[in-house]
Amino acid sequence: MTESVTTATELPRSDRARATRTLTVTGLNHALHDGYTDVIYVLLPVWQTEFALSYGLLALLRGLYAGAMAGLQIPVGRIAERVDGKIILIAGTALSALGYLFAGFSGGIVGLGLALALSGAGSSTQHPIASAAVSRAYGKAARGPLGIYNFTGDLGKAAIPALTSILLVIMTWRHTLLLLALAGLLVAACIVVWMPAVGRGAAGKTVAASHREGAGGGGFPWLLAIGILDTAVRMGFLTFLPFLLRDKGASLPTNGFALALVFIGGAAGKFTCGWLGERVGTLRTVLITEGGTAALIVAVLALPLVPAIVLLPLLGVMLNGTSSVLYGTVPELTPPHRTERAFAVFYTGTIGSGAVAPVLYGVLGDALGPSLATAATAVTALAICPLAIVLARHLADGPATA
Repeated sequence: MTESVTTATELPRSDRARATRTLTVTGLNHALHDGYTDVIYVLLPVWQTEFALSYGLLALLRGLYAGAMAGLQIPVGRIAERVDGKIILIAGTALSALGYLFAGFSGGIVGLGLALALSGAGSSTQHPIASAAVSRAYGKAARGPLGIYNFTGDLGKAAIPALTSILLVIMTWRHTLLLLALAGLLVAACIVVWMPAVGRGAAGKTVAASHREGAGGGGFPWLLAIGILDTAVRMGFLTFLPFLLRDKGASLPTNGFALALVFIGGAAGKFTCGWLGERVGTLRTVLITEGGTAALIVAVLALPLVPAIVLLPLLGVMLNGTSSVLYGTVPELTPPHRTERAFAVFYTGTIGSGAVAPVLYGVLGDALGPSLATAATAVTALAICPLAIVLARHLADGPATA
């Protein structure tokens, strides 16, 4: 590379303090919203008993939340071009908390479904606004902090469902949801008090949130394609992993332990690979993570149970590591005043891929069996590598500047 890598410590002290506050508050908010998203899995059996629901209706409840969250991110990105992102983030977090509050008071399936849709709508604000806020706060040094920001979401996915499971033992699900709603309102208050203003996207032209000056444009569609395929690999592999381990002789507790190892590795991957991308570049990092993903998937398919389980934390690092690098690259390919809109499009594509990919791989699994369908996820991972090479031509750390 012809330019030295800018780090967060090179920011002026006042800007560094503001950036740290931004990352801390958005990280807390990310943990809350991702926890809100995954806690539904803990609550579905409770609601099935309470309302005598079929599996189809349970899936619909989950879909209402996820659909509202995914479908509204692009409109939220457009609103952020006219309204300060901090205001949107406060309103969205409060709305998501109120959705769980209303769910706790719901008397039937219709009210519960509407409450979850309301909460999902509030969560639609989190990814595009918070990611853009961290990007603007750190400027050229945003890749590593964006990796930390994404890591905090995994902490929320682990902590909030686990805490909810404990609370459901000592109180009713309705009281549990009231506590979750209170936590959300407290986080909204933290944003009010401690988070610096984000500013409007349209007013961000003067903010050096991107170091794309002087580099050619047009790389965002390639980045989006990589993000969609990367998510498809992750979701497809996780769909078949329990069945692969079962066929190797794993019990249900062993399957649960194995999945935990993947998720722990995934959290570590989000934390570390954002910094790796800042230091060695997007292309090298993506080639490492996707090539490693393909190799480790093949190894898990071929090895006996115990060696396969031993590899799962490292596979989790590779599966999730690419995502942090991709999130950190979005601002580099986007004009500063359209950062929120770009993040909204990117998250909509990846979340949509996460919903569709398991279905497609499931059809493939029905036709070819779980082993060959899992092998197809490894092939998909390798297919990302040539796309990354094309993308690198549009990046400041690409071959032209290496």
